Amino acid sequence: MRIIMGMTWKELLRKKVMLMTLLLTAVFLLAFWFVASTVGSSGSGRTSEIPNGSILIEHFTAGVFILTMGFFFGAFVIAFLAIFSSFSAIAGEAEQGVMQALLPRPLPRWKWYLGRWLGYVTLGILYALLLFIAILLVAAANAAIPRDFTALVQAFLLFASVVPLLISLSMLGSGLFSAVGNGVFMTMLYGAGWLGGMIDKLSGSLGLKQEALGTLHNLTGAMALLMPADGLQRKMAAELFSLDEISGLVNLNFSTFSLVDFNSVPSDSFVIYAVLYTLAVFTIGLLRFQRKDL
Repeated sequence: MRIIMGMTWKELLRKKVMLMTLLLTAVFLLAFWFVASTVGSSGSGRTSEIPNGSILIEHFTAGVFILTMGFFFGAFVIAFLAIFSSFSAIAGEAEQGVMQALLPRPLPRWKWYLGRWLGYVTLGILYALLLFIAILLVAAANAAIPRDFTALVQAFLLFASVVPLLISLSMLGSGLFSAVGNGVFMTMLYGAGWLGGMIDKLSGSLGLKQEALGTLHNLTGAMALLMPADGLQRKMAAELFSLDEISGLVNLNFSTFSLVDFNSVPSDSFVIYAVLYTLAVFTIGLLRFQRKDL
């Protein structure tokens, strides 16, 4: 199993998808630094210029805007790496005849599947950690950011939890569809979850009747259950900024917070659901692979 995991790492490091992800990350961080420095230097964005509580809150909201913007786009980069590194894990290798050369040897299928999964997940989480730290460092250089260690750890765990979720779904889809079909399916599924979160955020400002609003919320709730990634990102932002503690001090409807809907933060039960969802998808994918005709 460790050999399969190591092979997966080597394969990902050779693939163009990893190179494209690193290039996108470099471009993103450069653009993020420029925007963060612009936002941080405007108005009262310097620590030395904090004479009263109102300026302190303005300084904090500038930091919140920078971080939410960074993690909003960082989530897409993480999803890109998770999906496009694993979408052909089974179908692609079966089509190329790689599995016919590996699996006839005394290697249980579950060990191959678990080794692959661990390879994709560990590399994805390591990349998520580096991106998480980079976003924090850029934001800290230009504005005030949360520095509570517990909040940062909880936020990172939620930020990185999208990696095993998407990889488990992608490997399950790779056992059901062709490589190209699974890539399209995963992209559309992730996009549907993100779209559901955006609709849920904007629905309150559309002036809809209560009945139509309830139907819309049911639809977005179903999207969130099918793809919990967006909900986990909103929960991550809430934990990072300790919203339960600052909700009485900062107006969460202020435009600074527009990138994330802080008024509809998922509960802890949703996080438990996402964990169980990931375990269920992983188990189904493993059992499906055990019976798959290669």
